[in-house]
Amino acid sequence: MANQKKNFLEVLKKHKPDHIPFWFMRQAGRYLPEYMELRKQAGGFLDMAYNPDIASEITMQPIRRFGMDAAIIFSDILVIPHALGQHLEFVQGKGPKLNPLRGSSDFSVLNFSKFQQILSPVHEAISLTKTSLKKEGFESTALIGFCGAPWTVACYMVEGGGSRDFINVKKLAFQDEKAFSELIEILVESSAQYLIDQINAGVEAVQIFDSWAGALDAQSFHKWVVNPTRQIVNLVRSQHPDIPIIGFPRCAGQNYLSYVQNTGVSAISIDQNIDTKWAANSLQSFVPVQGNLDPICLLTGGDSMVMAVEKIIGDLKDGGFIFNIGHGIHKQTPVEHVEKLCALIREYS
Repeated sequence: MANQKKNFLEVLKKHKPDHIPFWFMRQAGRYLPEYMELRKQAGGFLDMAYNPDIASEITMQPIRRFGMDAAIIFSDILVIPHALGQHLEFVQGKGPKLNPLRGSSDFSVLNFSKFQQILSPVHEAISLTKTSLKKEGFESTALIGFCGAPWTVACYMVEGGGSRDFINVKKLAFQDEKAFSELIEILVESSAQYLIDQINAGVEAVQIFDSWAGALDAQSFHKWVVNPTRQIVNLVRSQHPDIPIIGFPRCAGQNYLSYVQNTGVSAISIDQNIDTKWAANSLQSFVPVQGNLDPICLLTGGDSMVMAVEKIIGDLKDGGFIFNIGHGIHKQTPVEHVEKLCALIREYS
């Protein structure tokens, strides 16, 4: 059935799906024993992300096990600064480490000369995954591409890794807006190109992850989250006018509404801090909503998870809705809890 309906895409196109579609952020990863086994053989994280066969295999693992309505290509938001020339490594137990860029004089390391060449393994992994989905009987499963949003990626690039207070990136944005704007412009251009290349390779929807959007005040949010996202959406749509684009400005609070109204995204993914009744009343009239089970609730499982799932579905099922979690699956999450969650969603469908 090559033309089998893809319910995930039906929702994004504002059509009525046959059932509530679902997928989970970080569904391909460290909570799966088959992923950990493969990682032992494959080496470091970047070695896996840049190996098309391995990246495709990891992308397929949760689809084979759970049968989600969408697969998301296995990669990372920080491949963009890496492809632009910034040093990146993933340190065991500590996460990503980059050589920090603290001012415009540091931006000289960034260039587009090898950008698409470095990221070509991601495009190849997409092509391989498309073939595997069809070959293995998952014709109704859509394939998602993604990038990190300019603000979030800039946080990592300026701080040199993760941060609790984002002091260096905020100082740069406040003290030297011209320099920070230069960095954001580089990231807008590169992010749009990366998404376009993924679409050309075969993804059917894309998601823009703005993990640190909640670190900004309302004025800065509009300047460094909304405006760059709108630029990316416009650039992507100039090449692929019908591609669904999901935005995820995590922890944006009331700024979610401004984001939906001003970026042009096709759908909004909400974190677990957003009340689903508010989302139904304030966001769902504009775009489909994706979310938003607390990842720790999934990790814990039990009756609390059942009640949380009931509330989310009860509040959002009458509008455009894709079930997801409020951020990525935690690495300690038991596989049985994910199985139970999938069964619960299917029961309500």
